[in-house]
Amino acid sequence: MSNEALENIPKVISMKLLFCLPLAASLLVSSSLPAAAAVSVTSPYNGSTVSSPFTLTASASACSGQPISSIGYSMDSSSYTAVVSGAYLQKSVSTSTGGHTIHVKSWGNHGAVCVADVAVTVGSGTSSSGGPSVASPLNGSSVTSPVQVSASASSCMGQPVSAIGYSEDSSSYTATVSGTVLNASVSSGTGGHTLHIKAWGNGGAACHTDVAINVTGTANNVPGSSRNVSNVQTLVWSATNDSATGGWASGWTNIVSSPSRTGAARQFATSYSHYGGERYSARMSDDTSAANFLWDGWVYIQSSSAGVANIEMDLNQVMSNGQTVIFGFQCDGWSKTWDFTVNRGSASRPNDQWVHSGAYCNPHGWGVNQWHHVQIRYTRNNSGWVTYNYVALDGRQQNINATAYSAFALGWAPTILANFQVDGATSGSGGSHVFLDDLSISRW
Repeated sequence: MSNEALENIPKVISMKLLFCLPLAASLLVSSSLPAAAAVSVTSPYNGSTVSSPFTLTASASACSGQPISSIGYSMDSSSYTAVVSGAYLQKSVSTSTGGHTIHVKSWGNHGAVCVADVAVTVGSGTSSSGGPSVASPLNGSSVTSPVQVSASASSCMGQPVSAIGYSEDSSSYTATVSGTVLNASVSSGTGGHTLHIKAWGNGGAACHTDVAINVTGTANNVPGSSRNVSNVQTLVWSATNDSATGGWASGWTNIVSSPSRTGAARQFATSYSHYGGERYSARMSDDTSAANFLWDGWVYIQSSSAGVANIEMDLNQVMSNGQTVIFGFQCDGWSKTWDFTVNRGSASRPNDQWVHSGAYCNPHGWGVNQWHHVQIRYTRNNSGWVTYNYVALDGRQQNINATAYSAFALGWAPTILANFQVDGATSGSGGSHVFLDDLSISRW
C-alpha cells in the first residue's frame, strides 16, 4: 500500500506469484531455424491482400523448449528487425504496394530463434478508398477529451468486414471489436492527434481511415472552477521501502530532460529483492474539501519491464473530519487487472486490501521506451467512501464504477499526497527505471 504512514496497518494482500520472463541480454541470430516455429500470426493471414498500413498481430509460445523473451518482425530481405520484449506483438506496418513476405520472429531466453513467414499482397486501398466510414469526429475538427468515436464498415477490399477498431498516433496498441460498428470513448492529451480507424475483412484484408483531430481540453466533467496542480513530477519527492510488499527495495529519483515530454520528467530508479517495492511521494496541497479528482500523467518504462510487477499511482487526502482517504490504484501484473484499495475494517481499526477490478492492465504489455498516457477519475463522499469512475490507458477508457470504503484515522495534518510505487517482479534481485512526466492532478 502506497502510504508512508501505513506500514503498521495490517495487510491482507493476495498475490499470485507468476513467473516473469527476463529480457534476453542479447538476441542471437541463427542461420539454422527450427522446423516447427512456435510463432502464431493472427493478422494478416498468409496469402491475404491488405492495404497499407496494416496491423500485424502475433504471439509466441516456447521456442525450441525455451521461454520467449522477445518477438519481432522484418520485411522481405531487409536487415532491420523491429523487436519488442515479451511474447506478444501488435504493430502498424507501412509498406509499398505489391507482394511482400513478413518474417515474424521470436527468441527464447537462451538464444533460440523461431520464424513464421507470412506472404501478403499490398493493394492500393488507402484511407480515401475502401476505409471505414467515420461519423465522428470529423477530420480536422477540434474536440474535447474523451473523444467520442463512431464508425462503421461493411466491406473491405471486397471482403465482408469481421472486425473494426482504432489506434491513436504511433501507438502499437489497437482496440478492436467484432462486427461492423465501432462506438468508443477515447481519452487523449491536448494537441494534435491522428486516429487510425481500421476494419478487417473475413479473408484477411485490412482497410483504414485516418482522422486528424485537435484536442483542446478535457470533457471529463471537470468544471472550469477546478483547481489544478500541473507538472507534479517536478515537486520534491522522497523515496522509501514499502515493507508491506514482504521484500526489500531502495530507490533514487531525479529530474531528467530525456526521455521526456516536457523537458523535465522524473526518473524513479528502483533496486529490489524478493518482490520488494519502492514508494515515491510528493506533497502537493492541503485542501480538505475537494471531493473529485482527475489524475492525468504519462509513464515510460525504460529498456525492459521484466523487473516491474506493479505500477501504483495513488493519492492520499486528509478530509475535513481529520481522517485520511486513500485513493489507491495500480496496474497489477500478477492479476493483469487495474486494482483499487478498500478498508474492510474501520477508520480506527483498518483492514487494508487490494481489490481486482474487471478492467485489464498488465505492465508487461506496455511497450518499453515509449510514453503511455494514464488518466484516473475518482470521487469521494464526506465519510470516506470512494467511487473509482474510470481509467484510460493510451486513449482506451475502461469504466470501473466501483465504490469502496477507504478512510483511515492516521492523525495526519491536512495534506494531499501523491504516491508513485514500483514493485519488483521476481524472487531474486532486480531493478527498473520508470519515468513520470506531465502529471497534472485536478480537484474540485
